[in-house]
Amino acid sequence: MKREACMLELRYGMLDTLKNGIRDYKMAIENRLEKIGAKNASIWSVNGFAYVYAEFDDKSAYSLKDFISPFEYDLMYVSQYVAKPGEMRLMYHDIGCVHKDKAEIRRRVFATKLKPNCAEEYKARHQRLIDARENEGVDHAESNFTIWCAKDTYIFGYAEMVRAFDHEMTEEEKKSTIEWETKQLEIMDWFTDDVDWITGEKHDKMEKLFVQKGYEG
Repeated sequence: MKREACMLELRYGMLDTLKNGIRDYKMAIENRLEKIGAKNASIWSVNGFAYVYAEFDDKSAYSLKDFISPFEYDLMYVSQYVAKPGEMRLMYHDIGCVHKDKAEIRRRVFATKLKPNCAEEYKARHQRLIDARENEGVDHAESNFTIWCAKDTYIFGYAEMVRAFDHEMTEEEKKSTIEWETKQLEIMDWFTDDVDWITGEKHDKMEKLFVQKGYEG
């Protein structure tokens, strides 16, 4: 499966206009996704930015660019690209067992901003997680998880958390999470509220603007 993302910066005061446009063009968006064989497409927003994510079969001739192109003129009225389709750098992946029935998962979508010259350190830390992974393709809590970077600065993460593994964190898990996230604060700042429970800060939740029909969950 090919996975792609892109990132846009919203023009001042244009979030509601984008929401209204997605609502008004919903049928055209769905028809376009079906025509090009896109899967699991979604649109998200936080902190004045918007993110588009979609998946395509490995042999598909289509890409995220083909999804966006019919709507690009209108999209540029409300936003400008930070990273176009094909420009987001994959920083981490943990695909696991992808659940076709999205009722079995809940999406965790997050965004951060890297501190200057920290992109390589961010990637290296996540590469160590990949290298330490013992089993690929085994069902576990995080599924279909990718992290993307725009301009070596902005991070966008998309993950499907498998509901069957939901549980209250143990003290050991809590300690490990706090250690990891605290160390990550050396190299990045959060846009979303994922670690507010650790830092005591207040950030917005990632807002879901659109999920492709058939993948709602």
